[in-house]
Amino acid sequence: MDMGRESRWKKDAMTVEIVFSLVTAAVLAGVIFAVVRVLVQALALSGSAEKGVLVGGALLGAVAGVWRLVRVLLRFDEQRRMGH
Repeated sequence: MDMGRESRWKKDAMTVEIVFSLVTAAVLAGVIFAVVRVLVQALALSGSAEKGVLVGGALLGAVAGVWRLVRVLLRFDEQRRMGH
C-alpha cells in the first residue's frame, strides 16, 4: 500500500513541477516582452522600427520561456534520478 501512495506522490510532484515550469516560463516571457514594449514607448519608436523591436522582443521572450521550461524540467528529472 505504501508503494501505491509513493507512486501517487511522485506523479503529483511531477504534475506540480510541470505546472510550475509552465507558469514561470509564461511569466518570464511576458516580463521580457513588457520590458521591450516599455522601451519602444520610451524611445518613441514608430513604424517598421517599432514592429521590428516588438517582434524581436516577442522572440526573445519566447526563447527565454522555453529555456526556463526546459531548465526546470531537466532539474526536476535530475533530482528525481538522484532519489530526492
